[in-house]
Amino acid sequence: QVQLVESGGDSVQVGGSLTLSCAASGRIDKRYYMAWFRQAPGKEREGMGGVDGDGRISYADSVKGRFTFSRDNAKNTLSLQMNSLKPEDTAMYYCASRLTAFVPADGWKFPSTLRYWGHGTQVTVSA
Repeated sequence: QVQLVESGGDSVQVGGSLTLSCAASGRIDKRYYMAWFRQAPGKEREGMGGVDGDGRISYADSVKGRFTFSRDNAKNTLSLQMNSLKPEDTAMYYCASRLTAFVPADGWKFPSTLRYWGHGTQVTVSA
């Protein structure tokens, strides 16, 4: 059984930075694709990007340049460094994962293919 637990969510001011972490337990390893999503109140879930087991990263245009993913396969963690935060970044942030073999390229664009999801961590950005 794979479990994902996000942490690091907080309330920050506009322009601030925050680092989120997704800790994976169970049999997850570099064979697994991992991705970040977020969902703001009243809006659809948005894919932000993902990382395959070999460290190849793909970002959504909406976060490219401000957000950085990093993966530590030894620790089974996926981090999300967020800089220059804006009020529109306010959302619940989720990580998701599945064996890469079952995920298409840029799997973050196809959330229905990702089997394992965390419960999320809240980020609130205020002026």
